Amino acid sequence: MNDHKQIHTGEKLYSCTQCEKRFTTQHYLSKHMNVHSSKYKCTECGKCYSRNRELTVHRRIHSGVNLFECTVCSKGFTRSDNLVVHSRIHSGEKPYKCHLCDKAFSHSATLTTHVRVHTGDKPYKCHLCDKAFSHAGHLSTHMRMHTGDKPYKCRLCDKAFSVSGHLNSHIRVHTGDKPYKCHLCDKAFSRSGHLNSHIRVHIMTL
Repeated sequence: MNDHKQIHTGEKLYSCTQCEKRFTTQHYLSKHMNVHSSKYKCTECGKCYSRNRELTVHRRIHSGVNLFECTVCSKGFTRSDNLVVHSRIHSGEKPYKCHLCDKAFSHSATLTTHVRVHTGDKPYKCHLCDKAFSHAGHLSTHMRMHTGDKPYKCRLCDKAFSVSGHLNSHIRVHTGDKPYKCHLCDKAFSRSGHLNSHIRVHIMTL
């Protein structure tokens, strides 16, 4: 029962000693460990699989072969389950429903992340400080504060940023784009924060 509950909370307590992957149950970790001792290894990237069929599917990523094509937009996929998930973009189907509110999602992983809004669960913990996060991507972004890594580089100058949103805001310095428009006057701004400050001026003068 305790292992089963981990699936719903999304908390990943079991870590692989061979790589950085984490799992919700001991069973999933044990199954994953077989991968590291597997004879089915991709010669392109070094990834290992427990079954030959899984390796065959993986190799399509490198070969560019997409056997499963969307009938609406012609986008191709290496796996049938990826096509099923993609098709929900067109159909609007959202089979994964939150039992705590009225929201629904097209992907189970998105629901798992959403539930943490209600539970307050933050399973992704920084090993360099005491901060924790509800989403793996937020932890990755946070880690760049420690490492100083800035992977988002401006193509128009030599500046680089640790967060993609900061790069998007910076690009507007070059383009002059001002997408944040005031609904009280005709002014527009390149950053949402500047618009919020401007609106507060309107409110103060009312």
